[in-house]
Parts: sequence; structure tokens; C-alpha cells
Amino acid sequence: MAACFGGKTLALCHGSVMTSGNQDGFVRVRRSDLERLTTEVMQLKDFLPRVVNGDLIEMLHKARTAHTMKDQLEQEQLRQQCLHLQSRLDAVQTECQKEREEKLLLREQLWQSGAELQQQADFCSGLGSAACGLLWSCSVSEDTVSRWLADGKLQSFLVVAAQTLESFVRSLDEEEEAKTQTEELNSQEHQFVLALAGTITNVAAVSCGRDFLSCSAHVLLDTLVKLLELMTPGVFPKLKVLMLMALYNVSISVKGLRRISENPGLLPLIWTLLDDGDWEVRLHSLRLLQSVLLEEEVLVLLGSSLLDPDLQARVSRLTSSGQPSLRLAAQQTLEDLLALQQAPQSQLVLDPLSRSSET
Repeated sequence: MAACFGGKTLALCHGSVMTSGNQDGFVRVRRSDLERLTTEVMQLKDFLPRVVNGDLIEMLHKARTAHTMKDQLEQEQLRQQCLHLQSRLDAVQTECQKEREEKLLLREQLWQSGAELQQQADFCSGLGSAACGLLWSCSVSEDTVSRWLADGKLQSFLVVAAQTLESFVRSLDEEEEAKTQTEELNSQEHQFVLALAGTITNVAAVSCGRDFLSCSAHVLLDTLVKLLELMTPGVFPKLKVLMLMALYNVSISVKGLRRISENPGLLPLIWTLLDDGDWEVRLHSLRLLQSVLLEEEVLVLLGSSLLDPDLQARVSRLTSSGQPSLRLAAQQTLEDLLALQQAPQSQLVLDPLSRSSET
């Protein structure tokens, strides 16, 4: 008996094995074994899909459950993170709002403090302007200056005056000096420094005050020269005139003239101010130069610096000025310079720069 199994023909014979000529193998099996094998195959075909499908479904269910739990866990973690970040955001916003309110409060306090400070500054400027105005008026009297010197308080006043003048000049913005000059020409601060400079000028106009400045106010004299160098040409001419008048009054004394002539910036300053935009500044610069030219000791000290052609050219240009007093002063100064130029060179001691150039 033959049966078809696995696409091959089997010959069922008891206990025998047959081989065909085409090398196909034949096996002899019992019918009962074949039936049992067939039954088992049938059972596997019937039950195996059920078992496999059940396990697969259970496995898929477990996988789906695990995936769902994972998603829920991730969502819970994200929710917790969001709650944490939201909590931090609320705290930061609360702190930011608090800082904003504090900033507004501080800004308000700063504005109030600035307004109060400005009021105090205006009050101090007004008080200083009034007080120095009185001092300026009182300093016209020689007896008043003598009393100040006798009281011993003039030295401290001159120190404060020098510091105030320097602070005022250095506070000027170069780009806004012209605007400041026009808008604040009559301001209390400007009147304050004018009164200080005027008081110093009047002190120097008195013989005892001039001697005191020559001997005990070297810092003040050097400060006046330095501030005149710093100020822009044509700006605050009244203040420049008062400081030049103070230097000129000091130069009336031989000691005072020798003291200010020792300042290396004096002659360069005079040269610069001879080209200033204000004619009164040029006039008082000429007077200071005249004072220098009339003292032999200073001529010996300065030497050939006074023979510089540029200095003579600048003075010569002023002889054609439309201001009579300026024109007259320029003519007199030019005559002094020409006379100095014609003097024997042996009478002049050359300054170090000229001496080094000749050697």
C-alpha cells in the first residue's frame, strides 16, 4: 500500500526497505505507525495555531499594557516636571515683580534725592554767590584786606578759592562750553566764580595783599596760569580777564613778578591769549607782557624767549585793532620788544633751549 507524505511516494511493506533505480529512498513502516503519525500531524495542525495565537495575543497584550504604562509614566514625569517648572516660574515672576516694585521705589527715591540735592546745590550756589559778592565789594577797601591778613584767615580762603575755580573750569564740557557760556552767563555758579576771582584780584591790588600772594600763595598763582591754559579761546572772557588782572597785580611786585615768571607756562600762555577772541583778554595779556618786559631781573631770567619772532608778530597784529586801548597797549609793547631786540645780547642770559641750539 502506498501513501503520499511530504510529496514523496512511500511503499508500505512490513519491515522492508526498498530502493528504486532513480535513487529515491523507500521506507517500510507499519500501518499503525503511519496512522498514529497522521493523527498527530492532524492534531498539531488543529491545536498548534490555537496555542501559538493565544501566546502571541497574550504577549501582544502584555506589550501593549507595558507600552501604555510606559506612556503613562512618561506623561506623569512630564506633568511633574511641568508642575515643577511652573512653580519655579511663578516664584521667579513673583520675585521679578517684587524687584520691579523695589526698583520703581528706588527710582522715585533717587529722583527725590536728586531734586533735593539740586535744591541744596542751588542754595549753596546762591549763598556762595551772595557771600562772595559781598567779599568782592569789601575787598575794594585796603583796610579790609589788611584786616583779613591780620586775622590769618586769608590763606584758607585762597586755598578754597583755588580749588573752586579749578573745579569749575575742569567741569566744563568742551563741546558745550559755548552753549554754557550763553545760557548760564548770569547763573549763580558763574557769578560765584567771578566773585572769587574778583576778590583775589582786589587782594592782589593792595600792596600788603600783593606781597602775601607773592610769598604764601604759590599754589594759587600756578593754578591761575594752569586754568587760563585749559580754558577754550573766547569762552568766559570775564573770568579770564579777572584772573589776568590778578596775575598783573601780583606782577607789580618784583617778588611777585619773579615768582610768576618762574612758571614755564607763563609766556606760552601769553602768546595763546594774544589770539583770544575777546579783545579785553588780549588787552590784559599785553599788560601782563608789558610788566614782564619792564623788569630787568625777569628779562635776564627769560632771556631770548622774549625775542621770538612769533611773539613780535602777534603783538604787531594788535597794533591795527579797532579798540583804542588795545591798539595803544600793543604799540607800547611792540616798542618795548623792539628796544629789547636792539639791546646788547650780552645783557641777556639765554634760556636752556636756546643755549643748547647754539652749541
